[in-house]
Order: sequence, then C-alpha cells, then structure tokens
Amino acid sequence: MAADFHEVLFPLDVALRGSGGPVRLTEIVTLASGREHRNSRWADSRRRYDAGFGIRSLDALHAVLSFFEERRGRLYGFRYRDRVDCRSGPPSRPIDPGDQILGTGDGRSSVFALAKTYGAGPSAYRRTIAKPVAGSVRVAVAGRELSPGDFSCDPATGLVTVAGGAVPAPGAVVSAGFAFDVPVRFDTDDLTVNLEAFTAGEIPKVPLVEIVP
Repeated sequence: MAADFHEVLFPLDVALRGSGGPVRLTEIVTLASGREHRNSRWADSRRRYDAGFGIRSLDALHAVLSFFEERRGRLYGFRYRDRVDCRSGPPSRPIDPGDQILGTGDGRSSVFALAKTYGAGPSAYRRTIAKPVAGSVRVAVAGRELSPGDFSCDPATGLVTVAGGAVPAPGAVVSAGFAFDVPVRFDTDDLTVNLEAFTAGEIPKVPLVEIVP
C-alpha cells in the first residue's frame, strides 16, 4: 500500500447514494470570426463526488466524520464505490471475462493492466483501472476463461499476472471482467456540520476528488 493511500472503502451505504461523475478541463478560445479552438488540458478525466447526499442519519454522519478523521482530511487517499460506474460492463449485466480487452499476447508477456474502454472507434477513451475489487476479476485468453490458479490480480495496482503455463500465445487476445473502486481523497480539510440544519433536512457537503494512487 502506498504511504499516502489507505486500502479501505468509504462507507458503502453513503457512497451508493452520493452524486458526481467525470470532469474534464477544456480550454476554449473564441476567435474574432466566432469560430472556436478547443484544447483538452487533461489527457484523462478526473472524477469528483459529493458524498453528502448519501448521509441520511446521524449514524451515517458519525461514520463519515470518523472516516474523515482517520484519513486526516486530505492527507490519505482511499477507495470509493461509484454506483453508476463500478463494473467492466453495464450495471445490469453479470461480470463477464470478455468485457474488456487488456491486450494481445506475444508469447512472452505475462503482466497486463486492467483497463476500461468507453465508446468505440478512434475516439474511444481507455481508462486505467488501478483499484479492482478483490475476488471479482475474471480473465480470458483467446476467449477461454482462465481458472483462478492460472492468474493473479493485485487489488492495489490492477495488474494481472498470468501464470507461466498460461502465458498468452502471440496474437491471443487477453480480456477481463471485474468490479472496481475509484481512488479518491477528501477535497477539503474542513468538514463543517451544522447539526440543527442537518436535522432540518440540510445536506452537508462532503467533496471527494479522484487521485492517481
């Protein structure tokens, strides 16, 4: 585990009611003609969440405060379950080892990084998955699923290692299905709660931001 990252999951009952999603940074310059020049400042999207929407009780509020203190505010990263996007395929479909293509064998390589591709064609976006859920990963080589003894996956890095006897042959497609968490941190060192307002229905703000673990 990285020194600044804790391999622990944010309270799941709160996370599953939170809000948020991917954010990109696009620079737009409008010319005198009215035409625009657009440039993406980030190669990858960065997810932001507000977990405050998931706090519905004093017990849930206490759990989040405790988690915040244990992480020392923004100091340590942790895992967050994004209910909308936490699987290799659609949420309604069981995890399948053919969900995502990881790469193609060359007869020598045995380590492949988990990834999820959004869209298709030349504009598809490939996202590295570094925090798979332990025990959820299924791997296939050339369409044939590997047994659990033929591969391993590090839940802290998302690297899949194929055992020596199952190293993909040249041209063999390596694919995987998996569930995953998002590495995040608190985006504030000041978690303020007005208990009177909370009991009256006001939602506290608990901002989170994706990080590179």
